[in-house]
Order: sequence, then C-alpha cells, then structure tokens
Amino acid sequence: MSSFEYDVAIVGCGPVGALAGNLLGRAGLSTLVVESELLPHPLPRAVHVDHEMMRLFQAAGVIETIAQGMRDTDGHLHIGADHGVIRYMGTIGRPRPFGWSSDYFFYQPELEARLRAALEAYPQVQLCLGTSFAALSSDGAGVSLSLRSGMREWQTRARWVLACDGASSPVRKALGIELEDLGFDEPWLVIDAEVEGPVRFPELSGVPAGANLQRLSVMMCDPERPATIVPGRGNHRRWEFMLLPQEIEAEAVAPDRVAELIDPWLRGVPHRMVRATTYRFHGLIARQWQAGAVFLAGDAAHQTPPFFGQGMCHGMRDVANLAWKLALVKSGGAPESLLTTYQLERETHVRKIIGAAIDAGRYICVLDRQAASLRDVAMRKKAKLAVPTTAADLIPALADGVILQGSSGAGERFIQPWVTRGSGRALLDEVTGGGWRLFVGTVEAAEDARRELRKYPRLPAISVVPIPQLTDDGALTGWLLRHGAHAVLVRPDFYVFGTLSGSAPVERLLHSLSEALGIWRKP
Repeated sequence: MSSFEYDVAIVGCGPVGALAGNLLGRAGLSTLVVESELLPHPLPRAVHVDHEMMRLFQAAGVIETIAQGMRDTDGHLHIGADHGVIRYMGTIGRPRPFGWSSDYFFYQPELEARLRAALEAYPQVQLCLGTSFAALSSDGAGVSLSLRSGMREWQTRARWVLACDGASSPVRKALGIELEDLGFDEPWLVIDAEVEGPVRFPELSGVPAGANLQRLSVMMCDPERPATIVPGRGNHRRWEFMLLPQEIEAEAVAPDRVAELIDPWLRGVPHRMVRATTYRFHGLIARQWQAGAVFLAGDAAHQTPPFFGQGMCHGMRDVANLAWKLALVKSGGAPESLLTTYQLERETHVRKIIGAAIDAGRYICVLDRQAASLRDVAMRKKAKLAVPTTAADLIPALADGVILQGSSGAGERFIQPWVTRGSGRALLDEVTGGGWRLFVGTVEAAEDARRELRKYPRLPAISVVPIPQLTDDGALTGWLLRHGAHAVLVRPDFYVFGTLSGSAPVERLLHSLSEALGIWRKP
C-alpha cells in the first residue's frame, strides 16, 4: 500500500508542531496536524527565542503577527555569591549581524495561538484539534496512523510523520525509543506573575555600562538559593527558584511560600500571580530520532536545562531542518536517503547546547558558600580572557551532513544584514527570498554561475545574488573577506553549505551539492 492522504502528519501542535505546519504548508506539502487539546495551553511555559527563531518566523511568513508579542532584550547576566557579575552574555552596544536581537521573550499561549491561526492560510494543511494519537504502523512505504477524537477512532495515512508531542511523547513510547540521561536532574520552582512596575534587584556590582536590569535575564548564583529573574513580554515576569535538598515540591507551591519567595523582588510593586509549579530541569536525548518514516522533534527528541533559553529553539531548528528536506524529497529532487542527515546534523547541535547548559547548571547550583566564592574568582578570570558572546553564540557550526566540508564557513549560520530596497530598507531574506541562494562577489561571476547552473538541471532551484547589486553597508562583502571567499551557497534553513576561495569555480560547489543531496550531475 503506497497511497497517502497526506505528505506529512504532525502529532502535536505546540509551538514546534505549529511552526512545522506553517513551514510545510508554505512549501506546498499536504499536511495533517493533530493536537489533543482544543485550545493552546493557557499557562506560560517556554519564554525565550533567539534571532534564528525570528528568522524562521520570517521564512514561515508569520513574522508580522509573531513580532507583536515579542519583547526584545539584552541577554543574560550571571551574578555571583557576592552579588557581583561573573558572566555576561548579551548584546549591549554590539551589532546584530543576523538582523534580529539575540534574545526575545514571549508569552507562550499567545505564540501558539498565532502560529495555529496562521495555518488557516494553507488549504493543504488540516488542523484537527481535540484529536489524540492512538497507534501507528509502518510498512516501508509510509505510515498508517490511528487517531482518536472523542469516542471515535479513525485512521489516516501519511508518507512521513513528525512527532512534536512533547517530553512524554506517546509516539516515541509507541516506537520503543529510549532516552539517554546526560546526568543532570534538579527540581526548581517556577513562578509567573503579571507585574505593574519594575522588579526590585539587590545592589549589584560589575553590571555592564548601559545595562538595564529590567531588560536582562538575571541568574542569581547565590548558594543560599539559586534563582533566575526573567523579563517576559509586556508585564509578564518569571522567577525560577532552585529547591533546596530538604524542601518538598508539594509544599513549595503553597501560596504563602510563593509569596515569601518573590516578596524581596516585588515588595510594594502591584502584581497578580499567574501560576507556581515545580519542574525537573534535566538533560535527556533520544537515542534514535528517526524510525523509518517517523521523526522525533522538539522535546520528544531532547530536553535541555533552561539556563540559556534554548529548549524550544532546539525544536524549531529540528523542524526547519526537516521541512526543506521533506519538500525536496517530495518533489523528486533528492532521494529518501537525504532524510538520514536530520539526526546527523541536529544531534551535534543539541548535545553541544545541552552540555553547555548542564555545565552552567552545575556552577549555578553550587550550595556551598566557600565553593561558590572560589567559583566566582575562577569565572571572573575566565571572563577577562574570553571574547564577549551571547547565548546564541553557543550554537556550533554544522560538522557533518549537507555541507561542503573543508570550505571556510561551511555549517555556520549565514548573516542577514539590512539592505536598501527602493527608498526603504529591509532584511536580506525579504529582498532575496528564501530557498537556496548563491551569493557572489561580482556581476560577472553571477552570469558565469547562472550558465553553470544550467548544466545541473536536477539540482533544486538556486537564486544567484550578485552582492554589488545590494546596498548593505558592506556586511556581505565583509563576510566573504573574513572567510577568504568569492562565493557562498546558503541552504534554505540559512546555514552555509559551502564557500569558494581562490580560483575555485562555481562548478565545485554545484557538483559537491549534487553529491551531498544524493543526486548526480546529468551526463
């Protein structure tokens, strides 16, 4: 049996599943999205995205509505036991090479609702709310799904399935895929409130010049009780308090105890409590992200401590990686084997960030004052020697998969400068469009590239962009100079496939791309 009712079925319509639906709908794939709940979860959970997610919202065509609910902020500040700064990861006074800020905070119920509403623009995308996953079976040619809506159980068939169904993922469990425990598990109390005024902070030393504490995620690495204060969108604020070894989770959420914990931060400031709940902050990765035509994404595939706000970002990178590959295979432009690069590319990213978050968690959660003082000294020495970074800088370049290994910049995220368009300015992707793009240093090189492309009719469509025809304050030319390159080929998910240096011809990029995608040059 090889006929399909849908190209893709997505199980779960949280932010990750909803973004996947928008990306696949925009790519023209027939898509079923099922979600057990009728309405978005009414309480805030994830709160942070970075510039890469904003760029993905651009690519999905939803940026105008999504940006309305985002709060642009300045990064992350870690405070030591003596109330002095021990680490700053932020953008105060720094350029924004990707067009967007490195840190945005949002209100998850709003984000989910807007991403769901955007699905209505695609007649080939069907959203089934109040519908839960029951079972699945694969036959090598596709996946048969059993779904349950109320008392009715029904079946459908899809060529591929994306499991975006959360940390407890029924799909992952049905497939029998185990999670690898990376050795971090700590209980924390999370408190959300609507606050009508500035949050109070103790006197802090070493705060960067020009910093506004109301625009920073502040991590108090205090051995008395580690805590994070997060600036949400609008008047939403969040506190995360580590539970101490002797504390009981059920008692920590009692209203009197919650009020006692946040009183130093809100004394005299009008506020309304939204929720208080406990979470286990842990690092877990699925041992297998693909089982035939079924792919795990988001929390179904990995869970990360939230110290850099990258948990939901991981999931959105997952589906962005899959979306262009599924579309290319569906069009016949690449073989099914291309999809095996999904975990190969994404797991390296996820392990790197989970590892960094666990390392941060271990120094944040120090409860011995003498050990905390020694930590502070060591971290300040390290900070003096380090190049200033943001949390987004932790994301490594792709090390394998669909990249031209050995070429400068391969696997990096490509920049997105503002460029002049007519009498106004716009971000690069708005001017050049998405998909595959080949940026070249001269108009003559662009003509040569277009002639060479005609020899590769089986390659996906590639837009050739001569940089001199863009007015961008030199950002693109500067990128090429830094990498010693005269051309760069950028993937649909904005990662660099590869560059050309010296006298290397465009043919090298195109031939390498045909090999990486599993297709070959036409004789």
